Amino acid sequence: MKTPLQQRLMCLALAGAYGMLSTPAQAQTQAQSDVQANPQAAAQPADAAAAAAPATPENTVVVSGSRIAARGFSQPTPTTSLTTADLDKAAKPNIFETLTELPALQGSTGRTVNTFSTSSGLQGLSSLSLRGLGPNRTLTLLDGQRVVGANVTGVTDVSQFPQLLVKRVDVVTGGASASYGSDAVGGVVNFITDKKFTGFKAHVGGGMTTYGDDKNGTLQAAWGKGFADDRLHVTVSGEFTKQGGVDSPGFGEVGSNGRDWYKNPALQESTKDMQAAGLPRYTSILHAQHVQYAKYGLITGGALKGTAFAPDGSPYPFQYGSNCVGNFCVGGDLSGSVGAGTNLAMNFKREVAYSRVSWDLDADNEIYVTGNWAQVTSVFSPSPGAAKQGNLAIKCDNAFLPASVAAGCASGYPGGTMPVGTANAQFPELINVHPTRTQRRFVVGANGKFGMFGKEWSYDAYAEHGENTTVLQVHDITLNPRYNFAIDAVRDPVSGQVVCRSAAALAAGCLPMNLFGNNAVDPATWNYVAPGNGPRQHTDSSQNVVSANINGTLAEGWAGPVSVAFGAEWRREKYAVYGDPYGAGVAYQSPYDASYPQDPTLSTTGDNWFAGNYHNGQGSFNVKEAYVELNIPFLKSATWGEANLNVADREEKYSTAGKARAWKLGATWQTPVDGLRLRAVSSADVRAPNLSELFAATTVTNQAVNNNQGSSIQIQQRNVGNPDLKPESARNNSFGVVLSQPSWARNFNLSIDYYDIKVKNVINSLGAQQEVDLCYAGFQQVCAAVSINGPAGTNFVQAQSFNFASLHTRGVDIEAAYRANLSDYGVPGVVTLRGLASRMIHSISDPGLPGTTPSEGAGNMFGTTPKWKALLSQSWDYGKLGVTLSERWISAGVYNNEYIECQTNCPLPTAAHPTIYDNHIPGATYFDLGATYKFTPQITGYAKVDNLGDRAPVLLPQTNLSMGINPSIYDVVGRTYRAGLRMTF
Repeated sequence: MKTPLQQRLMCLALAGAYGMLSTPAQAQTQAQSDVQANPQAAAQPADAAAAAAPATPENTVVVSGSRIAARGFSQPTPTTSLTTADLDKAAKPNIFETLTELPALQGSTGRTVNTFSTSSGLQGLSSLSLRGLGPNRTLTLLDGQRVVGANVTGVTDVSQFPQLLVKRVDVVTGGASASYGSDAVGGVVNFITDKKFTGFKAHVGGGMTTYGDDKNGTLQAAWGKGFADDRLHVTVSGEFTKQGGVDSPGFGEVGSNGRDWYKNPALQESTKDMQAAGLPRYTSILHAQHVQYAKYGLITGGALKGTAFAPDGSPYPFQYGSNCVGNFCVGGDLSGSVGAGTNLAMNFKREVAYSRVSWDLDADNEIYVTGNWAQVTSVFSPSPGAAKQGNLAIKCDNAFLPASVAAGCASGYPGGTMPVGTANAQFPELINVHPTRTQRRFVVGANGKFGMFGKEWSYDAYAEHGENTTVLQVHDITLNPRYNFAIDAVRDPVSGQVVCRSAAALAAGCLPMNLFGNNAVDPATWNYVAPGNGPRQHTDSSQNVVSANINGTLAEGWAGPVSVAFGAEWRREKYAVYGDPYGAGVAYQSPYDASYPQDPTLSTTGDNWFAGNYHNGQGSFNVKEAYVELNIPFLKSATWGEANLNVADREEKYSTAGKARAWKLGATWQTPVDGLRLRAVSSADVRAPNLSELFAATTVTNQAVNNNQGSSIQIQQRNVGNPDLKPESARNNSFGVVLSQPSWARNFNLSIDYYDIKVKNVINSLGAQQEVDLCYAGFQQVCAAVSINGPAGTNFVQAQSFNFASLHTRGVDIEAAYRANLSDYGVPGVVTLRGLASRMIHSISDPGLPGTTPSEGAGNMFGTTPKWKALLSQSWDYGKLGVTLSERWISAGVYNNEYIECQTNCPLPTAAHPTIYDNHIPGATYFDLGATYKFTPQITGYAKVDNLGDRAPVLLPQTNLSMGINPSIYDVVGRTYRAGLRMTF
């Protein structure tokens, strides 16, 4: 229940904001400009730069931590700003890669993340995450405006932004839902473009790694010009970036293109008897050999166990390694290993076209239109072959078995079948995935100023329509039923030809395939097993937004002007996703056609592919919201300094999730101590469930669950969205100290901020057995998804997400900058020092379910939140030359904070607290060196070397063979060289 004051404030916001859509454009307002292009602006926090700017009517500093735009306003929410100079020094092909190095940004995706995945939907997606809370809890804006999501979770793809025109990026490291709306739980990243760019500028650059791969090139150009006495302004830009990636090396213990750091890492699991004797459950090993398959086939059990097949198909004794426990040995024949068989970085291409046309109605008001088209494509291989880990039942009369093996099978396997595992290295191609995301975005808006109540007010309003089409195509991947039919080959008694055993499969076009040895697969056979049209997913997402915001001064208080910002927004988001009939099942949205013809041997309900079984789904929601924000100066004293109170409230109503509320209460105090300012803010923030969580495409699998008597019941597990989800709610508290250019250190800035974020009602998915247990425990909202007491064949559990979990993150951010003219010390040039560091104290995730234990993510190096992450830089500029040395530092951590480290006399491990021999994971330090040289006032050249020491990634073994790395934390590509030219005319 809102109080009368809240109701009046919200009514004022709604009436004023929507009224602005029809306000005459003859009114007056104060001018707004970005942070001054002064020599120190790039070397200090955004709020310090704002404080340093002169307080004149012509210089109102707009920072993204607040909607307030007023002279002298110091907003309490910490904000870090990267200017064009900072972005140019980083010299990355994609601004996204520059931002992910900031300590506060943890858990972002990118072209080195999810390279092992066929079905995640995140492949090639450049999305930002603050505090390790995930991209869906970080709001990414373009000029303060929302951008259509690039997948069904609603997160944006930074690679689709017009990056050459970006002149500043503000990173708001605190809850900002009251000012900007849903999703700003971890904070906001706001890309600010140069809206009045005049002239021509271009950038051409390229590079590659020290291993000769990931060759990349960038070409960008922008042009802007004023017409009709500068009332009409036109800006256009085009960008093309190609990054070649680091391809999969295929099979065996081999690194890509000479990277010798790959050593087949794995976590070896001990037996129950060993654990009972006091040995740890897990031990990290190198040169791990999986004993359930070999490169061209391995018999994994029974009388012929250990018989492998050579490239020519002949049998030979497999060379097992030493120290064999469970699925792994150490050493031995590693030629069939599939752990390294994924791209270290995707082949990546981005194309962006952008235009902005504005018309000045008068000196103070403009209308504008922007258009953006962007396409981002990726290519990568998630896995070589299609490893079968001892789970193939090969019949003794298989036509391709060598005679000696067939005879041994007939005499040694009474059931007539033997277990075989294989890496399927005879496949002619590696699985390759091709995601393509295409954005079309159109905005029409107006901004300016007007007079009201004897004061000057400013406004901005816009309407946006955005569309994003994602097409995911997988090639050279097998259909499981066809593969099984093809390898089950017999000799036809009439013709003597080798054919598929199944008559139904034979009638449907089945062609046999020789599993044993490096046998060239006939193209017709390969087209049957892995048809040219592989798994396909087509997703259409759309977003419509109407938003209006008003800024102004309510009154002149005794301590300064009382300022207000208020506004309203309506937003509608919609998506529809369609798969192919082999993966999604035959349906209206995914019918059989010429590309996917009917095959009676395939399931009509889908899930036929080895991976990439994409299903159909659709959904939409809309939200109405309004906000009001006030800045109230309440102290102005020569003795006690100056202080202001910043308050905000936002009310939201979702068509699906119902009502939500966000608020903010903050204060800043410019103390009487020279240059010292204190700030504090407490906010309630929200994240509404996204389209994927509400309306996830349905998948169905057969499972078994136990009821409360312990009896096993066969069910259908229906994985579905949950339209009854409610918004997540967060409480975000921070306190900071800012030291900005005191008289004793005029060029020094320092900020230290403590933050504490608690998120409740976190949306988390549950498994079938968890839902059954919760229903019996009395959780009625789960019982609606459980039906297990009916006749056989009718029981089901709808596995879906619920608002049970919670997150708790707290830590400290440090940012410092210093600039000095070395001529004062008899040395030429100017030096700029800058440092940013983040200390993650806690990152606790609690599933919120009976029998589960909260887990600590801070320092868990399999996650995204190391305890310390720092970025330091030292720049020296003299005349035309500039040199920058920077350091990226990651502190050491552990495999998992819940593991118990022990070597002997270990306690019995539990699911929540396994035991491990060594729980330590080292950190890393990377050095980057760059230089610029201004050949002419218009042309600047640059060169950059990242990871100067070619520091190899830290290996993080898993319980299956993998690359064993974490690209969310470590540099996995290696030393990289880049060079280019920037031109401005």
